[in-house]
Amino acid sequence: MSFNTLGLSEPLLRAISEEGYSEATPIQKQSIPLILEGKDVLAGAQTGTGKTAGFTLPLLQLLSESTPAKGKRKIRALILTPTRELAAQVGESVKTYGRHLPFKSTIIFGGVGINPQKATLRQGVDIVIATPGRLLDLANQRALDLSNIEYLILDEADRMLDMGFIHDIKKILAMLPKKRQNLLFSATFSNEIKRLADGLLNSPTLIEVARRNTASEQVEQSVYFVDKIRKKELLIHLVKMGNWQQVLVFTRTKHGANRLCTQLEHAGITSAAIHGNKSQGARTKALANFKAGGVRVLVATDIAARGIDIDHLPHVVNYELPNIPEDYVHRIGRTGRAGKTGEAVSLVCIDERAFLRDIEKLIKKEIPKIVLEAFTPDPSIKAEPIQKKSQGRGRNRSSQSNRSGNSSSNSRNSNSKPSNRRRDSHSAGHSSSGRNR
Repeated sequence: MSFNTLGLSEPLLRAISEEGYSEATPIQKQSIPLILEGKDVLAGAQTGTGKTAGFTLPLLQLLSESTPAKGKRKIRALILTPTRELAAQVGESVKTYGRHLPFKSTIIFGGVGINPQKATLRQGVDIVIATPGRLLDLANQRALDLSNIEYLILDEADRMLDMGFIHDIKKILAMLPKKRQNLLFSATFSNEIKRLADGLLNSPTLIEVARRNTASEQVEQSVYFVDKIRKKELLIHLVKMGNWQQVLVFTRTKHGANRLCTQLEHAGITSAAIHGNKSQGARTKALANFKAGGVRVLVATDIAARGIDIDHLPHVVNYELPNIPEDYVHRIGRTGRAGKTGEAVSLVCIDERAFLRDIEKLIKKEIPKIVLEAFTPDPSIKAEPIQKKSQGRGRNRSSQSNRSGNSSSNSRNSNSKPSNRRRDSHSAGHSSSGRNR
């Protein structure tokens, strides 16, 4: 379906055309008309299918159809995201598609100075894209007013719950006018998401363009069985023998990401690490170098799973499988985007077989298994026992966690629900100390 048939204005259609797009994706076809009708929407689709444009385009259209109050610009639309990288990505989309419209937007997140953000807000903006922690900081300092919000969008809402943002979200909702349009977008759905939607959305329309929690068919998935101590060697072999020039590698811990990055450099493979202990400037620089081809391998924790948007990223490697199976879907969703194909490789040792079974159960698909003769696992190595706990998966974590999009791992471990999966204290790349907003 052409964008021309969705009721979008000429300035938006011009911006879409300038970006080289003409056909709307399935999530855009379904969501845009409903949002333009003023309905609350609960939408889910696989990563890389155009969810951001699915809410950005109709939001800009709706804002342009109503006349704002005279005087200094007031914040009329709020988009909440779980991570800094995703906030930056959404903010870029707002600017790109709204380039021919007279709206001002700003991005708010932690890890950078708060005073420039205050200065921008004082000048007046129409749209704010923010992580919850820094937004609350500014609201508590009376640096912004949320009482005129007409549109609220929660992007990647399941990740916000997983990172312990539910209490922050409730505080933010209390600052908003009750009469507004609400949109909740996510790549995966869970019972927690449905409960959040019940309390947030008004008679929402549910959109699911693919079976829930599935990976994109554009991604070719495979599993390489290998001993834990030989993962580094196998990764170097795959990168060099396959002549992979742009590879996103996921580890579970920040320390592991740094260590692997150093090992790859010693092997002659240019690399950089991105995780919650890195400053925002370092994270931005590493991602920019990776996109520009200056870095061959970007090693990341799960903080990057929702915030990296590269049109033609060919390879994603799970150096370690995630403890939470939904995170696997988001990781491999960094490739196979915008209609392109991609490859997702997982290096799985004996200790991770249970995680693999959980992932295959979630995506309802058996992933092809590969054993390279030179890397055949040692059959004498036994799996380490997984520490069992009573119930749950630790999703609704305490508000004591860091709230800028990088939850505190210490508070998560002490306040999370019991989990039946082993979860490393540094998993997801979240900062382990302080309030790193």
